[in-house]
Amino acid sequence: MVAIIATSSGSASSYVRDELSNIRAAFYLEIFTVVGAIVGATITSIIAPAYLYFFFAFFLLSSFVAFARVSHADTPNETQDSLAKWLRLEGSYYDRYLAKEITYKMTRPALAAPAMLVAGLAAGMLGIGAGAFKVSIHELIMKMPTKVSTATSNFIIGMTALAGSSVYFASGLFFLDLAAPLAVGTTVGAFIGARILRRLSNKTSRYIFMVILVYILVEMIYKGVTSL
Repeated sequence: MVAIIATSSGSASSYVRDELSNIRAAFYLEIFTVVGAIVGATITSIIAPAYLYFFFAFFLLSSFVAFARVSHADTPNETQDSLAKWLRLEGSYYDRYLAKEITYKMTRPALAAPAMLVAGLAAGMLGIGAGAFKVSIHELIMKMPTKVSTATSNFIIGMTALAGSSVYFASGLFFLDLAAPLAVGTTVGAFIGARILRRLSNKTSRYIFMVILVYILVEMIYKGVTSL
């Protein structure tokens, strides 16, 4: 989780500067992921990890199927419900791949809230950033553009990991000698990844994300089976 904080710090600053991260949406969604992470880290010793891995593997499989059916990755959403309008969940960014300004709107924040709570629980219980869960929620429920979703997720995972890691730190479960070099490596990787994302199309970014979804899905199933 310390490595996740470093990843967020390394990439989020670049995304915020390029206006890819939607800060207003991030602050709203962080309320639920932080609560979920604290609760998840607190009760992680009560629930058998194997069942958690299977649960989130099923969630990822559902996300993969949903992503595979979406064919309008480069078409910004233009509709909003009343809560999204009240929260002013909208924004714009300059897409270097398309060489033009992209304006977008988000929707259904009330439905995204409990889903982000579950993503926070996953982060706190399994010691992960749950970025794949968050990106799925951003795109499938709130209709964020792919690049904005990735950038906003990177902004959020740092706060989520900080909340969860504080519980683990207080419990004496930190191994600082390992966390320090992990943080250095992931920070460097995050800077490089942030530079690459700006030059990709939304469709290419989505394909890369789907490959990562499959990898994490297999990993979750493997860990679940070996934990039984």
